[in-house]
Amino acid sequence: MKWLSKLYLKITGWNYKLGFEEPHYKNCVMICAPHTSNWDFPLALSIMDQLGARSRYAVKKEAFVFPLGPIMKKLGCIPIDRRPKTDRDKKVSTVDAIASLFDQYDELCLLIAAEGSRSLREEWKTGFYYIALKANVPICLGYLDYDNKVGGIGKVIHPCGDIDKDMAEIMNFFAQFKGKFPHKFSLDRRFISSDSSEEDI
Repeated sequence: MKWLSKLYLKITGWNYKLGFEEPHYKNCVMICAPHTSNWDFPLALSIMDQLGARSRYAVKKEAFVFPLGPIMKKLGCIPIDRRPKTDRDKKVSTVDAIASLFDQYDELCLLIAAEGSRSLREEWKTGFYYIALKANVPICLGYLDYDNKVGGIGKVIHPCGDIDKDMAEIMNFFAQFKGKFPHKFSLDRRFISSDSSEEDI
């Protein structure tokens, strides 16, 4: 399907860039921002496809019912089971359940919507950070720059356990981009450092 994603980007006038060497996203948590439109999804998928990043998505296993189940798997969705097979009476956290997926795959580029919604949110969902920390994998920062019609993967964060420090670095990176609808995008106010320019939001 690589030809199809290439054609889609050509028709829409978008280009793509990679800011580091490929091996970083063979095993990683991938977040992509800004997320303000339904068009973000096909654009991000097409760009990731062209960059060779086979993105996967974690979804509750209860959603994998016929006839949607087979279709979802074809689209790269992975079922999350919060009850370990060794102890079905025990329920683990969503973070632990998703982090454990990295033990089940030789390569896993797990795409997570950090903002959690296309609507304006001044606080992002930080589960992606703890998943990466627990699984001991980097966080790759995917972006969509609607001003210049360029998307890609621009930076790698190796979480150190200091969420304030790491999230401030993530916010500094995303401060330079605008979404399709800029008024729907905000950095996480809890982690904006003095170096982040709110004029770029």
